[in-house]
Amino acid sequence: MARKRRNVVYSTEPAYKKRCPRCGSFPCRCPKPRSLPPEQQTAGIRREKKGRGGKTVTVIVDLQLSPEDMKTLAKQLKKAVGAGGAVKDGTIEIQGDNREAVAAKLQKLGYKVKFVGG
Repeated sequence: MARKRRNVVYSTEPAYKKRCPRCGSFPCRCPKPRSLPPEQQTAGIRREKKGRGGKTVTVIVDLQLSPEDMKTLAKQLKKAVGAGGAVKDGTIEIQGDNREAVAAKLQKLGYKVKFVGG
């Protein structure tokens, strides 16, 4: 008789808490996200001010990159512009209104650039 996989109600095993929420295994066996090459992507660049205490932020959206590649690209952009920034929810935020400088750097890296918003 085949054993059924049963849902664990309680476990004292310390590795149980570290299980992946998608696949349920430890370590995670989910396929890793892949980055598209820059030639196949169009980066949307917009300026945001709302909800930031009046501070202006340049936001880069619509990039399909893995988390590691997203951090690497953010670091390159921050260094090129000379400003701080962060990676949040799949977008790159650069402090200040640096749309033109960010667009020039992205075009140099091979991305297509599109200005989004007003």
